[in-house]
Amino acid sequence: MKVIIVGGVAGGASCAARLRRLDEKVEILMVEKGPYVSYANCGLPYHIGKVIEKESSLLVATEQMFRAVFGIDCRTNCEAVAIDAKNKTVDLRNVTTGEVTTASYDKLVLSPGAPSIHPPLPGIDLPGIFQVRTVPDTRAVVEWLDKGTDFLAGMSCYTGMQQSKPTTRAVVVGGGFIGLECAENLIHRGFEVTLIQKPDHVLTPLDPEIGSLVQGHIKRHGVKVVANDGVVGFKQLEGGAIEVQTSNGKTFPADVVILAIGVRPDTKLANSAGIALGERGGVLVNDQMITSDPDILAVGDAIEVKDFMTGEQSLIALAGPANRQGRIAADVICGRDSRYRGTQGTSIIGLFGGAAAWTGVSEKTLKRRGDTDYEKIYLFPNSHAGYYPGAKMIGLKVIFRKSDGKLLGAQALGEDGPAVDKRISALAVFLQMGATMDDLAEAELCYAPQFGSAKDAVNFAGMIAGNILRGDMPVSHWESVDGAFLLDVRSPAELVMESVPDAVNIPLPQLRSRLGELPKERKIAVICRSAQRAHYATRILLQHGFTASTLSGGMLARTMKEIAATK
Repeated sequence: MKVIIVGGVAGGASCAARLRRLDEKVEILMVEKGPYVSYANCGLPYHIGKVIEKESSLLVATEQMFRAVFGIDCRTNCEAVAIDAKNKTVDLRNVTTGEVTTASYDKLVLSPGAPSIHPPLPGIDLPGIFQVRTVPDTRAVVEWLDKGTDFLAGMSCYTGMQQSKPTTRAVVVGGGFIGLECAENLIHRGFEVTLIQKPDHVLTPLDPEIGSLVQGHIKRHGVKVVANDGVVGFKQLEGGAIEVQTSNGKTFPADVVILAIGVRPDTKLANSAGIALGERGGVLVNDQMITSDPDILAVGDAIEVKDFMTGEQSLIALAGPANRQGRIAADVICGRDSRYRGTQGTSIIGLFGGAAAWTGVSEKTLKRRGDTDYEKIYLFPNSHAGYYPGAKMIGLKVIFRKSDGKLLGAQALGEDGPAVDKRISALAVFLQMGATMDDLAEAELCYAPQFGSAKDAVNFAGMIAGNILRGDMPVSHWESVDGAFLLDVRSPAELVMESVPDAVNIPLPQLRSRLGELPKERKIAVICRSAQRAHYATRILLQHGFTASTLSGGMLARTMKEIAATK
């Protein structure tokens, strides 16, 4: 049997290596149109910032390694340009010489990826405007930052003897992973960075109140964010600088521009083979990665996958899913019954020492789908035991079904990146296993004071949700408290810093002795800083015949909502 794999990097390279491990006799040809067959594209922005100093560190596996270790005919600078599905052949073009040859296959695996979106805007091809998708892309950025213009060339040999150093300016277009990571790394390199984006907050998979906090975090570290605006063109300025023009009529001068608008599935080869595409524009595959042609499989960023939570078709350009898809494709070619479960979209991004992460479905997706069978909670636990030095707050939003208590999704952010990673990674596993919130409450997780708490954040989320589901803690949210009697159980000293108009303050220690001041005929929404004391107060009120609920997340959640509303 002969298998041709088009494209390396994550999906294709994983498929090739797995296929060889399963079958020593199969003939494997893997072609990659670029100069590198397998590289860490997630690390590219960090090479720009010199966090990863050597370009060679980005190279995961070489053409020579695939040949020597796996016995695979691996060809770089070799582009697949057409497929004849009827005769089962692929036309291959040598990028260096232009020569076109034809190779036959028994099975074909497409892993062409998703190139960066490059809209036809005026001036978009001016010198100094880059995308960051491949190693050569990144090399071009690094070379430009070092000496792309007379100004930047002068800055690269700046002695520091002058009293002040001129400002170097960068504009990043797009607030997704690559855009944010490039913005951070350009800040590290001393640039004044402006990030321009069409959405109202960065990281659009997040709900607005969480995304807005991430936006505030990068602003505090020097990134100027221009939201609800799009780039419409570029203009060359004197000295090699670029003027970035937006739809709102603003202009921003820049010495370098990074385009991180997003990616689009590469479906040219699929089209040439008559392979069906999905509703989102990606290659359509089943759960065994097989396309509409039974002898052609596809993996990675070019395909549509089923959303694990909603069942909808989605485009997920992530390295983890691509690697698993490549492995499954190899299994299927070798006759194994491997199947892809779907994608949860589990993701994390590190920014200026902190992190934001998420898994599963967001609240805005549920609203878009008209799904009302859910509840949400906000909690703000410490990254580890509060008495141990260095504990930092984690902001955590968890969504679950009201009808059966099943976990639906979670989002988190905090200045302790590993602590954020730990919680969302754990919740992602629970999610895939169909866990309920009671399962979270009962989870036995690692504990030592420098790593967590005896009741971990994951346990807390399950316990809080369990209280809600059993009716022990009716919950309300800031967007739905109109008409309620607002009871603030914080201390008077806390109100000096932050208060809620029209809320009545009865500190928690005084509540039992002052119940007569509260109306039994009205719904009472109880407030504190994070909802812990409010929960205690709610339990007191419920057992004394009041109709009460805890405002989830307390004043911290209110602050998130206000930031989201005023960004």
